[in-house]
Amino acid sequence: MSDPLITGQRLNALGQPIGLPLADTSPRPVPPRTDMVGRYCSVVPLSPDHADDLYSAFRADHEDHIWTYLPNGPYHDPADFRAWVDQAVTWDDPLMHAILVNGRALGHASYLRITPASASIEVGFITLSPALQRTRAATEFQFLMMQRAFEDLGYRRYEWKCDALNAPSRKAALRLGFTYEGTFRQATHYKGRNRDTAWFSILDGEWPALKQRFVRWLSPDNFDAHGMQKSAL
Repeated sequence: MSDPLITGQRLNALGQPIGLPLADTSPRPVPPRTDMVGRYCSVVPLSPDHADDLYSAFRADHEDHIWTYLPNGPYHDPADFRAWVDQAVTWDDPLMHAILVNGRALGHASYLRITPASASIEVGFITLSPALQRTRAATEFQFLMMQRAFEDLGYRRYEWKCDALNAPSRKAALRLGFTYEGTFRQATHYKGRNRDTAWFSILDGEWPALKQRFVRWLSPDNFDAHGMQKSAL
């Protein structure tokens, strides 16, 4: 009997269950440092030039809610934040990007745990300013990053991980089409506290149907004269 928790089984000559064969096991490309352009936003490689806009946008969160579940921050001094950006732009993994709306950086996100050999990649280090939260751009940037991973680069698995206590992040993952896979207890620690990590994923076979959901949701026809969505994602 097949295990319902395991996808894609067949039997070998010994009668043992094994995974389905893969036509392509070649390593996938590393994400390029190039722009991803949508209707409502652009996702571009992080640059020191984005530091001032990001700092200003993040400081609009006066109570520092956006920093609670991140390993860095909060920042109350522009020089400290600029120093972090100057360091972050040099990283290859995580590969940091700024999210631009009308040319202004309002948030950042990254590809990380980039594993070309197994065709697995994660999205993370997501920090959205109040001006970006709950906007069409906040959904579109996710779509653009997924599209690059699956269509341009051919990755098989796209991951999302968060502190298991971060309810908004867990809710966002489910809304965006990720499947919850489980929680790794005491997976790490940060800011002097424990972190149990919740794991989510989207697989390449799930992407075509999910893409159509994004395309429908992001269409201008899905929003009324007041900018309210007509149909949920």
